[in-house]
Amino acid sequence: MYPFRGLRMQNMLAIERIRSEISADVFDYTHLVSALSSYSNPRKVISTLLRKGQILRIRKGLYVFSPLWRKKPLNKAYIANIIYGPSVVSLDYALSWYGLIPEGVTQITSVTPGRSREYETPLGRFSYTRVPQTLFSRGIEIFKTDDLTWMMSLPIASLVCKAWIDKRFRPTSPGSYNSYLFDDLRIDEETLIRYYQKEKPEIPENMMPRKIKWLYIFLEKKFNRLL
Repeated sequence: MYPFRGLRMQNMLAIERIRSEISADVFDYTHLVSALSSYSNPRKVISTLLRKGQILRIRKGLYVFSPLWRKKPLNKAYIANIIYGPSVVSLDYALSWYGLIPEGVTQITSVTPGRSREYETPLGRFSYTRVPQTLFSRGIEIFKTDDLTWMMSLPIASLVCKAWIDKRFRPTSPGSYNSYLFDDLRIDEETLIRYYQKEKPEIPENMMPRKIKWLYIFLEKKFNRLL
């Protein structure tokens, strides 16, 4: 009487099985196939799970459970780290997360010493912008929440990377940064002061690009008297 009931039950059992065997909400293809090892055709089962939206593909070989089957809200910064690497969350998303800019940012922005890339996913857009290794490795903070570990640029480092990739802005002196930071980017000055006092960044060595060195010089002249 109900020819499709068996198929529906099989699909539900499949999602229940992988949910019981995979503890994390984010998982890769190897874990997925292992959880479906008792099925004669795991790839077909995976296709069915994807079609029904019970699991979502972020990129090739990387998946998340649908909202109905997740144990907790997703940490998109952590996901950004594992979609493409090496990378750290930075730029506009980090500036918003730290409260340095007033806008809310939905796109997860990261920097990388590798090629620039973008990924359109069911979770939103993840972008990766290339910066020199000297900027990428300067000022990285490691966060630990529950069982996840993820990386984000420190506030000043995020601002430095933003200034570096912003081709619209071409400073003529350290003083050029006053208008750029507080008028163009609308950086919250009190929040910037607080992070500057906490990080106590030093003016980088001569090998740093002038555009970056001038930013550090500006910050030191403006805020160092407060330390």
